[in-house]
Amino acid sequence: MNFASVRVITADIDRLLPFYEQVTGLPATRYTPDFAELRTPTATLAIGSTRTLQFEGGQGARPASNQSAILEFRVADVDAEYQKLAEQLRDAIVQGPTTMPWGNRSFLFRDPDGNLVNFFAPVTPEAIQRFDG
Repeated sequence: MNFASVRVITADIDRLLPFYEQVTGLPATRYTPDFAELRTPTATLAIGSTRTLQFEGGQGARPASNQSAILEFRVADVDAEYQKLAEQLRDAIVQGPTTMPWGNRSFLFRDPDGNLVNFFAPVTPEAIQRFDG
């Protein structure tokens, strides 16, 4: 089994999708007005409007109500990403660049729906080994 994607449900796909395109620098593929994907080499971030829930029984997901999951993107240089995005993200920044006890350098912010997003890079030998070993 391979982990393939995370799907975020939003009430405003026209706001959330450009946000992720801008902060990641990745182009989205918009399959319908209500569903798009941003693909990375290792996983996909899917973004669907609340209208997509009708195809899945209409229950379960509630937009802008995430209280526990963090969307994580591995980047080459956390500090450079922070410098590039700090002004744009101003009030959405939860934690500036910090080296975590497990060896990742991390920059944490919220998307327009309030979901936590982490840009990280392994920086200690042990963390680098975990990801590249």
